[in-house]
Amino acid sequence: VILKKVKAMKPVLLIDFGSTYTKITAVDVDAEQILGTAQSYTTIETDIINGLNNALAILREKIGNIEFQEQYACSSAAGGLRMVAIGLVPELTAKAARQASLGAGAKVLKTYSYELTEKDLQEIDQINPDICLLTGGTDGGNKENIVYNAHMLAKAKNNFPIIIAGNRNCSDQCEEILKDKQTYVCENVMPRLDIPNVEPVQNKIRSLFLEQIVKAKGLSNAEQLIQGILMPTPSAMLTAMKLLAKGTKTESGIGDLVGVDLGGATTDIYSMSFGLPTTGMTALKGLREEYAKRTVEGDIGMRYSIHGIVDATDISRVSELSGLDEERCKELIDYLGTHTDVVPSDDDAELEAIDYALASLAIEVAVTRHAGRLEQYYSPMGISYMQTGKDLTAVKTVVVTGGALIHTKRTAEIASHALFSPIDAFSLKPKDAEVLVDRKYILAAMGLLSTEYPDVALRIMKKELVKDGND
Repeated sequence: VILKKVKAMKPVLLIDFGSTYTKITAVDVDAEQILGTAQSYTTIETDIINGLNNALAILREKIGNIEFQEQYACSSAAGGLRMVAIGLVPELTAKAARQASLGAGAKVLKTYSYELTEKDLQEIDQINPDICLLTGGTDGGNKENIVYNAHMLAKAKNNFPIIIAGNRNCSDQCEEILKDKQTYVCENVMPRLDIPNVEPVQNKIRSLFLEQIVKAKGLSNAEQLIQGILMPTPSAMLTAMKLLAKGTKTESGIGDLVGVDLGGATTDIYSMSFGLPTTGMTALKGLREEYAKRTVEGDIGMRYSIHGIVDATDISRVSELSGLDEERCKELIDYLGTHTDVVPSDDDAELEAIDYALASLAIEVAVTRHAGRLEQYYSPMGISYMQTGKDLTAVKTVVVTGGALIHTKRTAEIASHALFSPIDAFSLKPKDAEVLVDRKYILAAMGLLSTEYPDVALRIMKKELVKDGND
């Protein structure tokens, strides 16, 4: 009798409860490989488990009836993690508050500066955020603004959680003013001028997401099947990008990168780079940004925010890139804006052409907004420059994901719009970067996996991300 040795397997299921689709990825941790992926509509209106079970049924058809030893999830369902951020000066504490919120995986619906007005308060009540982040003043600096805004928030009709992360010398006073609300005091997001301190706030945002918001959005029903919803989906994406760039103690990363997640409603951009000036005679202006930065362009997306792409560019650019006349472009854009589930097929050349043009422009605008800029001025020493934001010109890798980039043969062409163009000479976008494509849509799953198996997640990404858009 010949006994065949069966190789050990440790199957882990990674789940992303998205706003539209529930996406699942099965991984064999021992073999460090993807077993299979599947997706189904997210059923947040009825029971989120239904969509998960539908996706699991599709996955089982592909890989068989495997019993998973561990299951982890992230979520952006039911609107994701919705926040408002309040600061003092737009370029400083308000910007730091926004950066902290975005870095924690939130969707920042509005940022407020200076003193809140009655109209602002009405707007915040109407938004009814999952979390409100109240900041303002460096430690030992301005107290009046954050105290005034605390008094305003005390009058809010809705009882949303408020994180106080401003001038430490008046945090207790703000907490007392807001004693009838759910309040949490954190370290100042900007204890000293121009130096952000976002990590403590981000940790508090994530813990609130896990403790309260998962339950409030009806996602806690899923926890009986899994180890728990660990983080918002954008946070999982940021974790994956950071891991890919920096590596672990035992496995090297690939270095600084820019990540692009092109969605139907928003375009998320990530950069893993300190982005300090790379040219002589250049001074940094404003807030120094975090190594791991995320921005969300809520007005730019391939379907729900399709008109925002045109508003940010021009219909003539869409016509030029697609090869279609302007009237036909307008007709197709209106059609796709109302038929958000339409995906171009190989035999529909016009829809393929318009999607190519829109995806290219969405990336061009979103990365331009994310990257830093130079301003030229004259000094006694001659021409000098002022840099705002990050200098990404030396970044050598652009990682792209999202349906419009994955399901096209022109991925590299579209992604090239993330790169520097002489037409916009003062933009600090990457100048010469290689494109890696997340063809199997695994990045969020790898961010989840890295919480327990960072080395495995990193090696899978290195293996699965495809160069230059070619399989």
